[in-house]
Amino acid sequence: MKIIRAKDYNDMSRKAANIISAQVILKPDSVLGLATGSSPIGIYEQLIKWYNKGDVDFGGCTTFNLDEYRGLTPDHDQSYHYFMHKNFFDAVNIPAERINLPDGAQLDAERECKRYDAAIKAAGGIDLQLLGMGLNGHIGFNEPNDEFDKETHCVDLTEMTIEANKRFFNSIDEVPRQAYTMGIATIMRAKCVLMVVSGKDKAEILKKSFFGPITPQVPASILQLHPNFVLIADEDALSAL
Repeated sequence: MKIIRAKDYNDMSRKAANIISAQVILKPDSVLGLATGSSPIGIYEQLIKWYNKGDVDFGGCTTFNLDEYRGLTPDHDQSYHYFMHKNFFDAVNIPAERINLPDGAQLDAERECKRYDAAIKAAGGIDLQLLGMGLNGHIGFNEPNDEFDKETHCVDLTEMTIEANKRFFNSIDEVPRQAYTMGIATIMRAKCVLMVVSGKDKAEILKKSFFGPITPQVPASILQLHPNFVLIADEDALSAL
């Protein structure tokens, strides 16, 4: 595990964008695992700036997103499909046919999860997986559990996660209760895992995840075992260490 200290959110975002752009420059046909939420927005903004300057070209890349709400269509303004196009895909040159997200509109969970795992395998696996981390240590939508879920699966979201996501909807009643998410084994098979964490509210869970026991009750703790795991965290997130 490699820990990179950042001064603040902007510094964290730039450092992470550096690693992703280096990955793409060194391997133009990289398979990138991407994340949503507030944590990676600054990374995408930086990558777009470098793309517009001609410093990085995404034309050979393939992407797979971590997760998607079950029950939301791609055009729903709170779907992760919509989020990714708004914050990244529409501004760079990744071919549309190489952009992959779980299909939230497909309500046959078993069918959709098998399809997504097969697509990742057919692409040769993920070269670099970008992650954030929830306040309870969840990665993707892998919530605290009695065991580590392995492959892409449908998960019931915890009340903590629903509460955290309600700010994006008109009311808490509109927040989806289920999501499709890559499993822990899928994430762990990525050749490199890059996590970004910022803010004092993440300090205790960061300490518990990476300096405590490995347990499915803290899903991110499994990353202690990844052979090429990079954590970039700002001073506030590292303040409990």
